[in-house]
Order: sequence, then structure tokens, then C-alpha cells
Amino acid sequence: MKTTSDASQTAHEPWNKGKLIGQKPPLKLQEIWTVRTQLRIAGNTRELALFNLAIDSKLRGCDLVALRVRDIAHGNHVVARASVVQHKTREPVRFELTDQTREAVQAWIKEAALSNGDYLFPSRQSGSPHLSARQYARIVKRWIGLMGADPQEYGSHSLRRTKATLIYRQTKNLRAVQLLLGHRKIESTVRYLGVEVDDALDIAEHIEC
Repeated sequence: MKTTSDASQTAHEPWNKGKLIGQKPPLKLQEIWTVRTQLRIAGNTRELALFNLAIDSKLRGCDLVALRVRDIAHGNHVVARASVVQHKTREPVRFELTDQTREAVQAWIKEAALSNGDYLFPSRQSGSPHLSARQYARIVKRWIGLMGADPQEYGSHSLRRTKATLIYRQTKNLRAVQLLLGHRKIESTVRYLGVEVDDALDIAEHIEC
């Protein structure tokens, strides 16, 4: 028989019991290409467009899944640069679309026969007009599996952080990354990328005692 104390403990288990917490790591270049290759081999036009757009746009999952065709295309032409209003901050953020992303998105729009006002990634489940953030998170876990990593160690923010981290490592330009992520304060960008810790480790690796 359970005591009152035992029942109380069961009812108040920590939300993060058995889960990995903390910042989710970004993808490495080799991992990006592994996922792209696997999606191309599978002929998965929809997910290839979603994956490439997630990397380039650096958008939060809720903003990514709510994109409409008109947000990134003019007629049949997918634009090189786009701007959307973020759900969290209600402020606009701009992003670039590389040639391979534009090609992937264009192929998906054509395959799905989407029109200008349609959601770019319609939901396949009734009751939702577009892919939900939760559905997107499950897709991300599947992508992580494709690259042979532990899905529990990554999340949708891994995709958001990927290109931003690569840009920072190549340029050390925090202001540029702040603008691309749509952060109001540069301190938020520092914490989001964990750059102080990474930079400290880089310095430490080159110091011999």
C-alpha cells in the first residue's frame, strides 16, 4: 500500500525527469548534407524544402510552419530574400534563401500545387490548416535519426541555431547574427549561441601548461 508521502512524490515528479535539458546543439555541415542526401534519395520533396528553409530562415518552429507561399514567393518565383513578422516578438525579421533552398521550395510548391495564399506546409491532419509546431518537432527528431545521432539531444532550435552558429564562427559578428535571429538584445544572442563558453574553450585549447 502506498503511503501519502509516496503518492505525493508520484504526483509531483519533475517535468524533466528522464529528459536531457539545456541548449540543443546546432547541426554540423556534414550532418546537414547527410540529411539532405537522405531526403533526396527518398524523394521527399516536402521535407527537403522544409529542412532547407529551416536552416536558411533561422525561424522559430512556430513561425516556420505558419509561412504562406506569398511570404517567400512572387508568383512562380521564389525570392532570394524574405521578411516575416515573428509570432513571439511581433517584429519583422529578414532572411536569405540560397539557390538550393529556392529550388527545393519551388519543387515542393509545384508538386503540392500550392497557390499564393496557401500555407507552404499544409497539415495532413484534420483540424489544423498547416503543419503544427509539434508535428514539426517530430519531423526534426526523424531528421536527427537520419544523420545517426540521438534525437533526444536535438530539437527544433537546433535547426534555428545551425546557420547562425556557422555565421558567428566564421565572422565573429554578433550584431549580424542578432539581426538575423531577430533578437531585441545582443545579450540574448550571446546566451542563445553560447558564444562566451565556446570562445573560452577555443582559447583554452591553444594554451599549453
